[in-house]
Amino acid sequence: MNDPQMRDVVLHFGEMASRWGFNRSVGQVLAAIVFTEQPLSADEISDQLGISRGNVSMAAKELQSWRLIRVHREPGDRKDYYCPNGSLWDMAQQVLSERRKREVDPTLSVLRAQLMQRDGQQVDYAGTKMQEIHDLLELFTHWMDDVQRMNPEHLMALLKLGAGVGKVLEMKDKLLNKSR
Repeated sequence: MNDPQMRDVVLHFGEMASRWGFNRSVGQVLAAIVFTEQPLSADEISDQLGISRGNVSMAAKELQSWRLIRVHREPGDRKDYYCPNGSLWDMAQQVLSERRKREVDPTLSVLRAQLMQRDGQQVDYAGTKMQEIHDLLELFTHWMDDVQRMNPEHLMALLKLGAGVGKVLEMKDKLLNKSR
């Protein structure tokens, strides 16, 4: 990478990758692909990032398994080139979807199994907490399903509302309490 500022951003993505569920190379490869207008070959990515071609190939396979990048072919060229698999919104929603499949869904399955085994038994503290976690995760997954069905313009408007949604709900509560 020739641009020092871009290099810093790509390196930062590598550092952040572990917090997103990836290793450093995967984060750097994703950043290099996203921040480059034209598709990149594994050799170009390797040269840009100063990592082995094998490391680039493994990172690309991981990113493809998450459906964040796709292979692009150039006519007459046998090399694979990589580009983002959709817009940034598409990729963000894909990460959320994959994290749900890999983290939330298995947790819900374990909780459901435990709650079913406890069905009919005396409700204890642990059972109550398991039910609360289950219900929270279910609510969250239903909300995420709704969000993923929204078009990007509506989703952007919702995100821009931010804390304003809380203020509207507080106003609604005040109005309802006054009418009682």
